Amino acid sequence: MELRQLEYFVTVVEEANFTRAAERLHVAQPGVSAQIKRLERELGQELLDRSGRTVSMTEAGRAVLPHALAALASVQSARDVVDALTGLVRGSVSVGMVTACASTDLTDLLSRLHQKYPGLDISLSEDDSRNLLAGVLDGTFDIAVIGIAGDLPEGLESRVITDERLVAGVAANHELAQSSSLSFTELETRPVICLPKGTGIRTCLDAACDAVGVTPTVSLEASNLGIIVSLAAQGLGLAVLPESAVGQLHRIDLEPEARSRLELVWCVVGGKNPAASALINLARDAAEPVRQTEDRQR
Repeated sequence: MELRQLEYFVTVVEEANFTRAAERLHVAQPGVSAQIKRLERELGQELLDRSGRTVSMTEAGRAVLPHALAALASVQSARDVVDALTGLVRGSVSVGMVTACASTDLTDLLSRLHQKYPGLDISLSEDDSRNLLAGVLDGTFDIAVIGIAGDLPEGLESRVITDERLVAGVAANHELAQSSSLSFTELETRPVICLPKGTGIRTCLDAACDAVGVTPTVSLEASNLGIIVSLAAQGLGLAVLPESAVGQLHRIDLEPEARSRLELVWCVVGGKNPAASALINLARDAAEPVRQTEDRQR
C-alpha cells in the first residue's frame, strides 16, 4: 500500500469523478484508475462504485476512508514539522522601528532570536509610527516598535517596553529654569524643540496639546534626542522629551500629565512564517502582551 494510492482514492471520493480527480492531481486519468485498482486488489475489496454517473464509495470504501485521511494527515504533519525547522534555519524576519527609538528592548529581543536561530535573516527598517502600524497590518512587518495615541486596531497584540512621563527641559539660564511645572497651554506661546511628526514622543505631545485645545509652537525639530537636548542647552527653546532624556537640562513637569509610551506590536494571528512566529513568541515570553482596549496616550 502506497501513500500515493491513498491520496488518489481520497481525491476521487472528494471529486466523485476520475477525470476531475486526475486534473486536480495533475496526472493522467488512466494512472489514477490503475493505482486505485492496485489498492483494491491489495485490500481484496472494491472501494469505489463506478456503475453510476458519479463515482461513490462502497461499504468497504467508507470503512477505509477515515484511515486514509488519517494517514495522509500524519504525513502532512511530518512535512510541516520539517518545513518549520527549515524555515527557522533559513527563514527571514521583517522588523520595524519608530524613528529615534532609544529603547534597548528591541535590540535585546533580536539578539536573543539570533542566538537561538543564528541562520535567520533579520531586516530592520525605520519609519514613523503610522507607516509601521500599517505595515504590521498588511504583513510588511512581522513586528514593530511604535508609539501611538489612541486604540490599536483590532487583531493586534502589544506589550509596553517604555512608559515615561513627558516633560520639558530648558537651559540653566532660561527664564523658566526656576519653574517646576508648566501647562501644555504654555507651549503655544513658547518656542518648542521636539522630535518630528510620526515619532512616538511627538505623537504623545500632539495628543496632549489637542486634549487642551492648543497647537505647540514648534521652532526646531530633530530626529535625535541628544541633539534636542543640545539645542535646548544653547537656549534655542524649550525641549519636550521623555523624563529619562533630560540630561543636563532643568526638568519641568508638563501638566496635565502625559505619558510617552513605546510598544512592541504584532498581529494576533500570524502568518505561516515560522521565523516570525519564533520572534513573536520571544516577545510574548518577555512580558504579558497588552491588548489595546482603551484610549492610551503615548
